[in-house]
Amino acid sequence: MDNLLKDSERKMKATIDHLHQEFGKVRTGRASVALVEDIKVEFYGNPTPLSQTATLSTPDSRTIAIAPWDPTMLPVIEKAITASDLGLNPSNDGKMIRLNIPPLTTERRQQMTKIVRKYAEEAKISIRNIRRDFNDKIKAMEKESTISKDDEKRGHDQIQKMTDKYVEEVDKVAESKEKDVMED
Repeated sequence: MDNLLKDSERKMKATIDHLHQEFGKVRTGRASVALVEDIKVEFYGNPTPLSQTATLSTPDSRTIAIAPWDPTMLPVIEKAITASDLGLNPSNDGKMIRLNIPPLTTERRQQMTKIVRKYAEEAKISIRNIRRDFNDKIKAMEKESTISKDDEKRGHDQIQKMTDKYVEEVDKVAESKEKDVMED
């Protein structure tokens, strides 16, 4: 049962890590390479994440600089950014691409807040599904008589405490990201 608990906790931590990754892609008023690093570009015939084809940096709080390792990739990268749903216009100077991040409007901030809440809710659902799977395994172990009724009850209590802890962490992370989105 300890192995099941450890496995469940590992999965819940992975859910939180994934949530952080998703939140990194949510645009705030500041520049972040996380916005563009996963955009797929055609690199020698293969769709490849932008972060594996160029050096990404943020020279200031409103600009993302993209310096491709192969200068012939500039038009391909430009096209991929324009096709993405970021709504950013790339500026190409022949050596690198600059993306100016305009300040968000109040309406756009509210839309971003809704996206943050959606990601948070998906994370909570994932955590609850992990709890359900664990509880099902515990019930099966009790039916097979490999654990006692008391152990089953203890297992359910432990997984519920763990679930509550990670759901609370999702709420904290989401609240922090919402504040970040609403700030100038």
